[in-house]
This record gives sequence, structure tokens and C-alpha cells, in this order.
Amino acid sequence: MASKELIIELSKLDFENPIADIEAIRALNPQRYEMEQLTGVVYEDTSKHICVGYKDISDQEFWVRGHMPNMPLMPGVIMLEAAAQLCSYYVQKHDMLGSPMVGFGGLEDVRFRDPVLVGSRLILMCELSKIRRGRMLVSRFQGVVGESVAVEGVIKGIPIPVDALRQMQENAS
Repeated sequence: MASKELIIELSKLDFENPIADIEAIRALNPQRYEMEQLTGVVYEDTSKHICVGYKDISDQEFWVRGHMPNMPLMPGVIMLEAAAQLCSYYVQKHDMLGSPMVGFGGLEDVRFRDPVLVGSRLILMCELSKIRRGRMLVSRFQGVVGESVAVEGVIKGIPIPVDALRQMQENAS
């Protein structure tokens, strides 16, 4: 895919000076340990609602041993989780949904175009196209390795009723 078709040109990104490291991401996203799928955030444009982050893929990822043996490929569902975490980070940072937590609401038009291998940097881009505070968000996303789009689609996020879920957990125990 030509760079003119990317959400943002790669030449505009400065990976040497991230605007959010893992600790800043953790302050807004609840995922921890093997479910943390962002390494850093490098770009935000609040007027266009664009955010760019990345995940450095190491040989220590939880999926390496089994997907696929002797040829580890990042699972598509993990690529989608990484995109969701980037969208969530941006929306939570700017309190756009008005919720303590954002969850998956749906996916549309997802395409996996290239493999993501150990040693790669998966650059994730999201561009919010719709926000209905308290209801949902819609964002176009892309995952790029090198100059190639590895994954793209549309992701929907919904507010997670944290207090209600905690109450359900307590009642189930």
C-alpha cells in the first residue's frame, strides 16, 4: 500500500521521542503482563483524532512457542487487540467516551495483508470517525510493518460498566 493511503505518513513519526511510554499507557489501559500489546505512543493529532503507537515484537511473546512452531507469526487476534488498545488509550486520554474502561464492540472490514514476525515493529495507527459519548466509538485502523500494511479495518469500542461487572463478580462468588 502506498504511503499516501496510510492514515499518516511514516516520515512524520519520531520513534526516538515517544509521547507515551509503557507507564503512561498503563495509566490509561488496564491490560497487564502478556496482554499488554503497546510498547509506546509516538503521535497524536487531536484535531483529526489520529493516534499512532507501536508494538515491538520479541521472541518472548506468549504466543511465539505455539503460533507457529519454528515459524512464529503474530496471531491476527493479537494484532486486533493491539489496535484496540491504541484506540482505547487515545479515547481514555481525552475522556471521549465518558467511561472508566473501553471494550471491544465490534470489527468491520478487517483484512490481514502481511505476516508480522518476531523482531518486527508493528506500527499501529487509528483515526476516530465517530464518537457517541457514553455509547460507542468507531475508528479506522492500520498496522504497518516496514512499508507494508499488515492489518487494517474498522474497530468499534463500547463503554465497559466496571462497577456493574464488579458487582456481578461478587454475586457469583
